[in-house]
Amino acid sequence: MEEKVLEVLSKEFPQIDFKASDALVDDGILDSLTIVSIISTLNMEFDIEIPYEEIIEENFNSIAGLAKLVEKLQDE
Repeated sequence: MEEKVLEVLSKEFPQIDFKASDALVDDGILDSLTIVSIISTLNMEFDIEIPYEEIIEENFNSIAGLAKLVEKLQDE
């Protein structure tokens, strides 16, 4: 799942190196506007809906966190 999420986000956001950090939010690589765009992209691509309470640093700091979130929401 990590590879698929990375592929989708790298295509949509080529200016961001998602593999460069495990602290994408903490390091300031992702800002709030980008996070909103990522949420929209993941919602459409994986047919999920990311609820407000899941929009936390832990889920957005790395590709691993994003992939884990997508898998969790697909299983619900």
